[in-house]
Amino acid sequence: MKPRVLIPLILALLALPLAVFADDDHHHFDPNEKLGTVSFPTSCAPAVQKPFERGVALLHSFAYDEAGQQFQEIEKQDPHCAISYWGEAMSLYHQLWSRPTDADLKRGQELLNKARTIKAKTPRERGYVAALAVFYRDPAKGDYDERTTAYAAAMKRVYLAYPRDLEAAVFYALALLGSGKDESELENAKQAIAILNKLFEKNPDHPGIAHYLIHACDNPNFAQQGLAAARVYAGIAPSSPHALHMPSHIFTRLGLWQDDIQSNLAAIEAARKQSPDFHHMMHHRLHSMDFLEYAYLQIGDDDKAKALIDEVATIKAQDMDLEFLSYLDGIVADFPARYALERRQWRDALALQPPANVKPYSQAITYWAQAIAAGHLHDVAAARKAVDQYDAMVEATKKSDKPYYVDGMKTDTDEAHAWLAYAEGKNEDALKLLREVADKQDKLGKREVALPAREMVGDMLLEMGRPQEALVEYEKSLHTDPNRFNGLYGAARAAELTQQPQKAAAYYAQLLKNCDNGLHSDRPELTSKAAHCQQ
Repeated sequence: MKPRVLIPLILALLALPLAVFADDDHHHFDPNEKLGTVSFPTSCAPAVQKPFERGVALLHSFAYDEAGQQFQEIEKQDPHCAISYWGEAMSLYHQLWSRPTDADLKRGQELLNKARTIKAKTPRERGYVAALAVFYRDPAKGDYDERTTAYAAAMKRVYLAYPRDLEAAVFYALALLGSGKDESELENAKQAIAILNKLFEKNPDHPGIAHYLIHACDNPNFAQQGLAAARVYAGIAPSSPHALHMPSHIFTRLGLWQDDIQSNLAAIEAARKQSPDFHHMMHHRLHSMDFLEYAYLQIGDDDKAKALIDEVATIKAQDMDLEFLSYLDGIVADFPARYALERRQWRDALALQPPANVKPYSQAITYWAQAIAAGHLHDVAAARKAVDQYDAMVEATKKSDKPYYVDGMKTDTDEAHAWLAYAEGKNEDALKLLREVADKQDKLGKREVALPAREMVGDMLLEMGRPQEALVEYEKSLHTDPNRFNGLYGAARAAELTQQPQKAAAYYAQLLKNCDNGLHSDRPELTSKAAHCQQ
């Protein structure tokens, strides 16, 4: 379920009910702020109880900067509130977002050492501190995956020791989602879903339960199970751009394009209202735009998709918080690549050039797109050049500031090499490589807005003149990635070529329905053939 290395993707922001702090004159909260309902009893001064719960609610919507500031305020008011140092350390650990820097690890360790020195008055609070200290151990000891696994095990002990502590269960579920690889990651998601589902009905206004259910179900095998949480999370924390965006992860998985679009438009507007200059909220805006471009392309609204590419091109490095610069670089590379490939404009994709002065893992996106396009054009020289350049970016990434991104580049590497093999006429080799990627995606998932490898298998088979086999692959792809424009069109075309007119008509009809009968599109797929099959 871990995304292609387009850069750390899971982002977030704010929200909690007015009743939580309406009578507290010492803190200046937005009276209309709504973050959901959190109950986290502490042994700290009564005056900081409600602000503490606000900080926890901010954590649950991944509003890490705001949460950190909230806990720092508590530390000023009640320096003996040991658990507040735990909260600040949690704000540095972005479990489903990005890895902490060495400076973050050092700072987290300092905060937890202070918490232990002060010594919380209750064993429960000391348990939270001890569990997080497992993650923030000596920076030289253990890699990131070892830390996340150890932290999840430590949170399990807190969860088992305090079975009536709702927050222990929720933070344990999050710890599960933040650890594991491949098969173990999938198993952890199942465990998290089981825990969160038991809590969801009884705690309908808790931001973490709904949020983490969406993350746990962000996989083709579980997506339907996350729809109920997706329908309510935005209402639980409407002050949070991330809470408004997050349901679109499920909507995208299920091909609910209009819901997807409305979710991300609302998130962008919320970010605009909270920070008109967008500097602080730019990463939220970009994340929602990422999903928007993909959704617009699935309904054939290419003009709106193109407008997003143009808008992204106006964003400067100084508009971004420093930690999100690589995210901007990835978006700048990915948007035009996706636009050309989804519209099947192979020569446009082949003509793309990587953005200047970006990291190798961002440049690689352009070379991946070129390799796919060259494969479709049977241009062996161009395909070889693109793959060589892509492979060079992989090697450069190993030596970059984020060498672990190489793990996320494996899918694109195999796809690029598959299309080179196809260009060279090595059809079975190409199909074998792509099928291996597709099989893995079927089981473990892919990035929400990535092109499905299974659909590529269908494209390849259709171009080889094997429509019956292509239809099987397109239908498999539509099961894991429903309502995709090219999946529906490919299935319709393959059904037509295999003399299955009713099936072809059904796929064309669904495509036209998704695209409002082509009202906002000039794509040829929506004209003569589709119209004919609608009659």
